[in-house]
Amino acid sequence: MEIVRHPRARAARLSVDPSTGKVRLTVPKRMALATALRWAEEKRDWIAAQRKNLPQPRPFVHGARLPVGDDLLTIDWDARRPRTIKVQGDVLLCGGPADGLSRRIEAWLRRTALALLSEETAFYAAKAAVKVAKVAIGDPKSRWGSCASSGVIRYSWRLVLAPTHVRRATVAHEVAHRVHMHHGPDFHALVAELYGSDPIRSRAWLKAEGAGLHWFGREG
Repeated sequence: MEIVRHPRARAARLSVDPSTGKVRLTVPKRMALATALRWAEEKRDWIAAQRKNLPQPRPFVHGARLPVGDDLLTIDWDARRPRTIKVQGDVLLCGGPADGLSRRIEAWLRRTALALLSEETAFYAAKAAVKVAKVAIGDPKSRWGSCASSGVIRYSWRLVLAPTHVRRATVAHEVAHRVHMHHGPDFHALVAELYGSDPIRSRAWLKAEGAGLHWFGREG
């Protein structure tokens, strides 16, 4: 359990992160820690119920199905094959030793994500007539993309696991920040112009399904 003291909190509060399953106990500045911990202990049933509703781990193993954009690929692993991962139809061909298979698949997904996101960022940047200094990827838990004033745009590599319309809407959102570093009406109008339609459906998908993307590659 993660314990956080918050100066503006008026009461103890529990939350379960849907992306990680981690339990957080927020404690008011003046509340005794022992009191907060006793209260949290009384909420064991609530915590268990919240964890029961979390997405299930989706490890990268033979036979698992993996969404990549709008495709659904089945992992087909054979130790006798080369380590290089290849797509053949709706199959993701994998080889090499079982030890490290998950790491190799994640590395392939990261490379695929960087290539797609770089291409789409360049496309929307050209439409917006702006320059992007660099495209990078990472694995943040609280955001899908960010745009720095320096012109560097960073994305979660897990966007490659989302439908294409979701990924592209996210890219349009970040590129629009090269013009408007805020979320005002002008910004949202530009996002819709770049994307080609209102991205509300894509935002709703991420809100409802995004946490589940963080459970891909996680062992049960």
